[in-house]
Amino acid sequence: MIPLPDWVTILNWIPIVLLLILGLSMGTIAERRHLRSLAIREGSTRRIRISNMCRPSEPDTVQAAHLVMGQAVIATDYFKTFATQLRSLLGGEMRLARRLMIRARREALLRMIREAIDLEATEVHNVRFEFCNISELRGRAGAMQVEILAYGTAVIRSSSSRHVRRQPTAPHRA
Repeated sequence: MIPLPDWVTILNWIPIVLLLILGLSMGTIAERRHLRSLAIREGSTRRIRISNMCRPSEPDTVQAAHLVMGQAVIATDYFKTFATQLRSLLGGEMRLARRLMIRARREALLRMIREAIDLEATEVHNVRFEFCNISELRGRAGAMQVEILAYGTAVIRSSSSRHVRRQPTAPHRA
């Protein structure tokens, strides 16, 4: 017959389990709220064209170009950090870390686009991303934290080319 644990031991574990459940649920609620916010803000910035090409099309219509940047630092809760570390020991895809990177990238891109909109730019070219894992820099255990920097060149077209887009012309034949 297996001896049952005494009630004092069980009662000692109840607060720990409740705190883990509370931490997981609050982290999940905050993440979902952030994802909804990202979707809404992405919908309002669809008018800006984003490209990773180095040069804009029709460079003769460019009135001005400015460097724009967006930075985001995103962290997870301790429960998700623990689950990711456990997953790295066992092997397999670390979905929580991937979702963290995607959220940080989307947030940084939105902040860069917002800066371009403030400059009245119509497009952003040569968009690049830089990444830093802040958790590794600190050298201490804790929640996973990443920083993403998005940067690119905001292009402001001349006022006559903003409203009328030229159609590409076929080469002349003699």
